[in-house]
Amino acid sequence: MKSIDEQHIAEPGLVVLDITGRDEDTVRAVMASLEGRWATSGVVPVRRDPGELGVRARIYADILRPGRDGP
Repeated sequence: MKSIDEQHIAEPGLVVLDITGRDEDTVRAVMASLEGRWATSGVVPVRRDPGELGVRARIYADILRPGRDGP
């Protein structure tokens, strides 16, 4: 996975979340849930790394801004 860029955590409330799960459906469900709570980069493609267990995704979020289900 690429290194985290300074712009993604340049101010309070910005986070980078690396999600690992057993299967794609689980990881997508987590991303969708986070998207409803906070402003995020959305549901992104899931990847499988050879020799590693599970699947992975990385999303970027601003926990100070509401997501699609927010006020």
